Amino acid sequence: MTTAKIVGTEAGDARITWHEAEKAWLVLAVSHGAGGGIEARDLQGIAAVLPEHGVTVALVEQPWRVAGRKLAPAPKTLDVGWRGVWPALAAPGLPVVSGGRSAGARVACRTATELGAVGILALSFPLHPPGRPEKSRAGELLGAGVPTLVVQGGNDPFGKPAEFPAGAYELVEVPYGDHGFAVPKKAEMRPEQAVTIITDAVVAWTASLG
Repeated sequence: MTTAKIVGTEAGDARITWHEAEKAWLVLAVSHGAGGGIEARDLQGIAAVLPEHGVTVALVEQPWRVAGRKLAPAPKTLDVGWRGVWPALAAPGLPVVSGGRSAGARVACRTATELGAVGILALSFPLHPPGRPEKSRAGELLGAGVPTLVVQGGNDPFGKPAEFPAGAYELVEVPYGDHGFAVPKKAEMRPEQAVTIITDAVVAWTASLG
């Protein structure tokens, strides 16, 4: 069952689209990046597959997206929005994994411990701005403090898998994938295969949390 709910936060109204599992044991809350919404291929794939495994998926749209703005606000404002929706995410009384893609992954890492998340799903974690490896955001990932899964495109300009530092997290590579997990036409895999790699990884990792 899929339902949408507007949730008021100090940053404005956010929206949660619930993809509910019949016998849920976990909530996986995932937000979008700074340049797109919950229509991203990885988020939609996760929402389609995870409920079959007892995981209710909550796709969260930050207030700036709900308001129709094209540019994301500062990271602190994104954190305010995420904190504001958390009570609604925790309302079912189940453990909650905090997740997001790109900027949303950074938000999840920064707030997981304070909000009581049981894990973090970081999709396309932006380790650094393109071409600026010296501007590393590794501290956010390494300081998350809870079990973390990073799913990263093999050709992500924001940080290829080999660039990530050693740490207490799992990393799954999507071969050939860019920041949006798109793969070139000449690649030895199809777009739907890339999504399957993502969903298989998330299914296995969430199962390990039980």
